[in-house]
Amino acid sequence: MNRICRRVGRLLWRVALPLILPMGLAQAAAVGDALATPAMQAPQATSAVLLDLARAGARLVAVGERGIVLLSDDNGLSWRQAAVPVSVSLTAVQFVDAEQGWAVGHGGVVLATRDGGEHWRVQLDGVRAAQLELAAATEELPKASDQDAASARLQTAERLVAEGADKPFLALQFIDAQHGLIVGAYGLALRTEDGGNSWHSLMGQIDNPMGAHLSAIAQQGEHWFLAGEQGFLARSGDGGHSFSQLQSPYPGSFFTLQLRDDGVLLVAGLKGNAFASSDLGQSFQPVPVNMPVSFSDAIRSADGQLLLVNQSGALFRTSGQPGALLQPYGKPLGKPVASVIEAADGSLTLAGFTGLTRLPPSVTTASE
Repeated sequence: MNRICRRVGRLLWRVALPLILPMGLAQAAAVGDALATPAMQAPQATSAVLLDLARAGARLVAVGERGIVLLSDDNGLSWRQAAVPVSVSLTAVQFVDAEQGWAVGHGGVVLATRDGGEHWRVQLDGVRAAQLELAAATEELPKASDQDAASARLQTAERLVAEGADKPFLALQFIDAQHGLIVGAYGLALRTEDGGNSWHSLMGQIDNPMGAHLSAIAQQGEHWFLAGEQGFLARSGDGGHSFSQLQSPYPGSFFTLQLRDDGVLLVAGLKGNAFASSDLGQSFQPVPVNMPVSFSDAIRSADGQLLLVNQSGALFRTSGQPGALLQPYGKPLGKPVASVIEAADGSLTLAGFTGLTRLPPSVTTASE
């Protein structure tokens, strides 16, 4: 667990967990308890540690520690807490329309909603996810072309089952109400083609022999991309069914990647390192920024450009100018930020260790 504690996941994993000792049996049991305990209503939930944001139609949805899910129907001006059946921290959330969405998090949990986030149900947990990988590794071993690699995969799967639900999912990408991919620590990767009613392990179809933690997914058409620790990058050209590793432009961890409308791929991570590719990841060029602070999130804004945020709350926006792809956007918040979302009215909401911050449209445009 030391490696996972150093640098995976969203802000909670990147900043706080290096101080926590490797998980023992008592802590593993606590995860199991949290998977069976509904999230408590928190009077100051908007000031809690919140790790990701999403749009559900015009609604904003925030997720974070201890299973907190917050909803806003007025572009982030006010929030209310939703009912959630688990109290593990949630690391990522996505909606495909105003009603249907998913959230993933610690304990290998996958939650689904069909009413815009008002109510959630558990679709998967870490125990079941490990069992699915063990079944897939066992089934694929006899026909594997590389028996050594297949045997090593089986041993890893057996260890995942033995260790229980102590591995987090860190990112998800659904392209519609049926098809989605979730990834996480130690290369965990599962795919669904029926809205999460069933899941299938994809670990054997991803070129990730070291089991690098996977922290980000991006997709455009048939092309999918993964990013993770130690410079891990991979691409799929078959709709996310298999991934080949790409030549990485640097050995540090990546925390976010996103595609601009014109197909430019931007990947960013530790200490302000960011790189762009115009050829689907075949080559990358450095994207210089004036602040050596780790990037935490990237979104595609309404105009097709990209908006990035780093862990000091500084925003950067893509530009078409040669040699100046990223430009400072607005004024830095001066506090850790894990995620950013653009509301229907053009305002921005940011989430992090100190809760939620809203920037009205006039604040960002006036200070560009």
